[in-house]
Amino acid sequence: MVEVLYFAKSAEITGVRSETIYVPREIKALQLWKEIETRHPGLADVRNQVIFAVRQEYVELGDQLLLLQPGDEIAVIPPISGG
Repeated sequence: MVEVLYFAKSAEITGVRSETIYVPREIKALQLWKEIETRHPGLADVRNQVIFAVRQEYVELGDQLLLLQPGDEIAVIPPISGG
């Protein structure tokens, strides 16, 4: 069980700011993203733009294995546009 936090555009897409999901303790970063995307298909539109963080550390959406602990925070942060 991990807590997924959504910020800015990702919160708009999902309609929630956070949710608890159940995933394996050992999961690849991209698999974790796909689990989240399955719940919120609209996130596919921002997949290549988001910053993905696990326990407040940035993670690439790739094949690296994540070792999750119950209650870990996963953040989905879209790019912040400035002007």
